[in-house]
Amino acid sequence: MKEGKIQALGLELHYGGKHALKNICLEIRGNAVTALIGPSGCGKSTFLKCINRMNDLVDGVKIEGRLLLDGEDVYDKRVNTVLLRKKVGMVFQQPSPFPMSIYDNIAYGPRLHGLRNGAELDRRVEEALQRAAVFEEVKDQLDRPALGLSGGQQQRICIARALAVEPEVLLMDEPTSALDPISTLKIEELISGLKKKYTLVVVTHNMQQAARISEDAAFFLAGEVVEAGTADSIFCRPKDKRTQDYLGGRFG
Repeated sequence: MKEGKIQALGLELHYGGKHALKNICLEIRGNAVTALIGPSGCGKSTFLKCINRMNDLVDGVKIEGRLLLDGEDVYDKRVNTVLLRKKVGMVFQQPSPFPMSIYDNIAYGPRLHGLRNGAELDRRVEEALQRAAVFEEVKDQLDRPALGLSGGQQQRICIARALAVEPEVLLMDEPTSALDPISTLKIEELISGLKKKYTLVVVTHNMQQAARISEDAAFFLAGEVVEAGTADSIFCRPKDKRTQDYLGGRFG
């Protein structure tokens, strides 16, 4: 059994008067793909953003409880959020490359963290593009604008950009919902390969996709974790009737 990389212990989150996360207790294993599933507005993306403190940027947010990464509470006042987000990368629903060259997109993070050596930057850029399974497609056009690529390529550029700072955890919020089926398949294959080196937490509405890519899963509903466990147990033998109803298409 892989050890717990991330642990939520009684995590609560309020946006103003809205109680968005309620007593979340969840363990996420290292070097595995965990899918967060549930209907829109159930709290899964909110929980995802708690892991690298993206919710800090929202006005009126109040967070209680503990969220541990390698045994350390990410909400401890001593935590440097810049370094936290270096350790915990994120890829969003819409491909969002910066309006600059492919090379500069990937080099952006390492430069931000002080890397200036040209040869090391070149190595880091190539390695990240290789890991994101897009290097062979763009290796001869690294000086071209990343925004000129297809949607699927842009999303893999965003994944490479996240990997270039050498994180330990990669968060993905609906990473294929804006993509065509062929690009979606490439991203799914990429996710399966990345778990050897990274811990991946993926929010998805696509139950077939969640079952294909994940080893673990957690079902969110109305701000609570209804059920969590191995993907096989959640998708094939759910214990809670609400999980059964959601997976059976009776709501959501």
